[in-house]
Amino acid sequence: MNTREPFDRGFISRALTGLASAPRDAEEARQIVAHIVWSHLVEPGDSVAGRLVGACGAADALGIVIRQEAWPEGFTAKERKNALGRWHPRLSMTHVEQSLAVAQRVGISVLVPGSPEWPPGLSDLGDHAPLCIWGRGQVDTLIAPSVSLAVVGARAATSYGEHVAAEIAGELATDGTRIYSGGAYGIDGAAHRAALAVGGTTVAVLAGGVERAYPSGNESLLDRVRAQGAIIGEVPPGSTPTRWRFLQRNRLIAALSAATVVVEAGWRSGSLNTAGHAMALGRPLGAVPGPVTSATSVGCHRLMREYDALCVTGADDVRELLGVEVAAPATRPDSRTDDTTRVRDALSARTWYPTAEVARRAGMVQDDVETILGLLALEGTAEASLIGWRRGSGR
Repeated sequence: MNTREPFDRGFISRALTGLASAPRDAEEARQIVAHIVWSHLVEPGDSVAGRLVGACGAADALGIVIRQEAWPEGFTAKERKNALGRWHPRLSMTHVEQSLAVAQRVGISVLVPGSPEWPPGLSDLGDHAPLCIWGRGQVDTLIAPSVSLAVVGARAATSYGEHVAAEIAGELATDGTRIYSGGAYGIDGAAHRAALAVGGTTVAVLAGGVERAYPSGNESLLDRVRAQGAIIGEVPPGSTPTRWRFLQRNRLIAALSAATVVVEAGWRSGSLNTAGHAMALGRPLGAVPGPVTSATSVGCHRLMREYDALCVTGADDVRELLGVEVAAPATRPDSRTDDTTRVRDALSARTWYPTAEVARRAGMVQDDVETILGLLALEGTAEASLIGWRRGSGR
């Protein structure tokens, strides 16, 4: 590898075209490119890389690795030897250029510490914080001033678990809460869909390259997440999701969120790993109880019993977890229950009504009606078709 290649002026210009916020000066551009290269050298959560970059800055730290210069104090000989043994085989500008080409082709953005879109919660990970984030969609969502919540759980979820996840995510997203999850089947998918159904914002954090949907069966869902929120990851385009990357991905979900709720989890579920990261970061943790006979709720019961997770039975419990004031139902002037009743009463059991007609019959604003219809659809008390809405079988 040509040691001057990463900081060649032409390469820096090509690398940042369309990928990152315009750097203020040449030094900032140099640092951004160094972070991009670092994301190719290390596996997620490499604390030695985090310490070295923290001590020297991304560009100078990369120079130390490329030119095998003297390290700053604080690193043992074994740490230096092992780190270089991990990183040197990945020192390939060809791979970096291939990733950048993919990123520019599909519209991927690059975020690095210090960039305007960098989520401040990631800094709480310290030496284990990511050195670079690759994102698609509305990446400015990551720094929006709204409350954020992680909703995670089993891939092989039960209908009960998916229903509860959808209710919690949908109702909180209606309030403007940003919903984070992992884009997987089961609870993750239910949380993303619920947020999307009510017009909320949701972010999927992937363990592989963000240019490819994983799992592939959720491609259409992830396309909708990208359009209405964002898809992010810390490994470069072209990277495959591995078990290690899934486990390390979970620390990002926990760090990006103000609180984490586990809806369903087995005894050895990866969701418990996310819960562990949330606890280590001092983030509030909640768990949804389930039947004592259900294997998919064993992990949730364990979190409540052994780790003092708050018992979550609905959105108001999550609001308490987030520190959001919960008003008494009787004193809420715009009670969702009253408005929901009006919309439900405006639906017919047999006739399909367009949204505008439902709003007219309910005497409400159409935008409010659309939100409530989305929630009713999640509950099964309303059904949608190409020609309108009617009452669902769950009425």
